[in-house]
Amino acid sequence: MLAWEHRINHLGMSCFPRRSTLSDANSRRSEKVFGEIYEYLYNRYKHLLPDSRKKKTSKLFIADSTTISLFQEVMRNAGRKSVNGKRKGGVKVHTLMQSDEDVPCMIRFTPAASADTPFLRDIKLPEGSIMVFDKGYNDYKQLQRFSDEKVTWITRKRKGAVYRIFENRPVTEKQLEEGIQKDRIIVLGHQHHNEHPFVKARLIDFKDPESGKKFQFLTNNTRLAATTIASLYKKRWQIEILFKRIKQNYPLKYFLGDSENAIKIQIWCALIADLLIKIIKALAAKKWSFSNLASLIRIHLMTYINLFVFLKNPEKALRKRNDNKLSQGLLFDT
Repeated sequence: MLAWEHRINHLGMSCFPRRSTLSDANSRRSEKVFGEIYEYLYNRYKHLLPDSRKKKTSKLFIADSTTISLFQEVMRNAGRKSVNGKRKGGVKVHTLMQSDEDVPCMIRFTPAASADTPFLRDIKLPEGSIMVFDKGYNDYKQLQRFSDEKVTWITRKRKGAVYRIFENRPVTEKQLEEGIQKDRIIVLGHQHHNEHPFVKARLIDFKDPESGKKFQFLTNNTRLAATTIASLYKKRWQIEILFKRIKQNYPLKYFLGDSENAIKIQIWCALIADLLIKIIKALAAKKWSFSNLASLIRIHLMTYINLFVFLKNPEKALRKRNDNKLSQGLLFDT
């Protein structure tokens, strides 16, 4: 912004704001405003987001969290203290995304040391939805709630989980070849924990035919094929790619303020920018990769040019712009 200070008038700014000014302002400004802006943009443009190649996953939701480490002890982080006895701060971004949209549809922030399970309490999905999440979300009450609301959930069994086997389902030769080793109906829960309900579930033992790695999947769905359950869980990698994209394309290692509020605002701004670029990518006449599109917008953010005309043919748009500047700005013929 300092390099383009002579062009920031169109943003309604008379001078370039200093870092200390931004830090002070963001410590007082509510981060909820930026959350509401993200939610408004998402609801307005979400019809443009679904990928036509992923129509079959329109009912699939993926939940997970990522931790953004901080250099100061602003929000309590997990793990051991450093050599000097100080523990760095960290913020955990709890995220729910719809598989065919590739952007978060629900976001919550907590200190990095907090557990993942409370996030499930805020999730309300329509009947018939499918939700995939990692084994860190171990809340039997919420799992039972999803079952009562007729929402399919798929996760992995935690080590040490207590359960009783009620039925061994048959496994065909074809399923064995595809990696399904066991398929059982169980009840999760321990008799010593009366406040936690017993949860009826299906336990699938799976061995990846290629890597040889073994997994144990838990679900409340007894109708889908065991191989389908395994393939649905594999789609959880989409949210890992989302986290990787945000961390690679937006400066979330360096923050303009050291208050909790300022940090949350900057994360919201990164999420808003990511959503806007996804919308632009969907509307552009020419197909662009996300990384190339983000780089072009970053370079030409202060260039006076129609973005969609530029994305259709960058060289032609820039040449036309330069020709117009020459025709208007010369005092003498050349």
